[in-house]
Amino acid sequence: MPDITLWFQDLLAGNVIFTPQTIGYYWDGLVTTTQLVFLSLVIGLVLAVPLAIGRSSGRRWISLPIYLYTYVFRGTPLLIQLYIIYYGVVFFDGIQETFLWPMLREAFYPALIAFTLNTAAYTTEIFRGAIKATAHGEIEAARAYGMSTSLMMRRIILPSAFRRALPAYGNEVIFMLHASAIASVVTLMDLTGAARFVYARFYAPFEAFLFVAAIYLCLTFAILYFFRWLEKRLLAHLRPQS
Repeated sequence: MPDITLWFQDLLAGNVIFTPQTIGYYWDGLVTTTQLVFLSLVIGLVLAVPLAIGRSSGRRWISLPIYLYTYVFRGTPLLIQLYIIYYGVVFFDGIQETFLWPMLREAFYPALIAFTLNTAAYTTEIFRGAIKATAHGEIEAARAYGMSTSLMMRRIILPSAFRRALPAYGNEVIFMLHASAIASVVTLMDLTGAARFVYARFYAPFEAFLFVAAIYLCLTFAILYFFRWLEKRLLAHLRPQS
């Protein structure tokens, strides 16, 4: 490890902008961006599954509130949602005296709430469409076997819906990665925030932002490769047999 550190320092010794210190800023921004996107996607996915089931319900008192939630969060910009949550939380009476205030006054958690609610709305509609597209024959076969509605949902509808929704959900993951760049507007030091810091310090917009664009591009390709691999495994039965 010391040899690698010395080699890295020698590599960066000839330039002014990309020093071990600025690379450290980019690394911290990468960690923050990865944590923010990963947590928001995981929590959003957990919320979206029951919401999609409720959205597919024939009972309007269940489906209508979920529809309004998804309509609002899909119909308004994520940046506005982030501003409302980040700046609006202080206007709740007594919030500063609760145990939540040490978390909510940090920029990371309001950004996490905004991103989670936004991706949960999109993912709900993705899974709702996949559930509605379940073949009627599969449902009839499950009923013929005597499956209850919950068992049929768990063993038949949700697994097949997840496979159908996989390509669209992969696009949603990439969208959330790209949308995470706006987190820097609420003082969060993510990848874009690190690039802004380097730009403000060295007045080098091309070097600072092209470097962070290359990092986003590498992350995007990694996500694309992962979802293509996942689609090949889960949708192998749909490929034509040679």
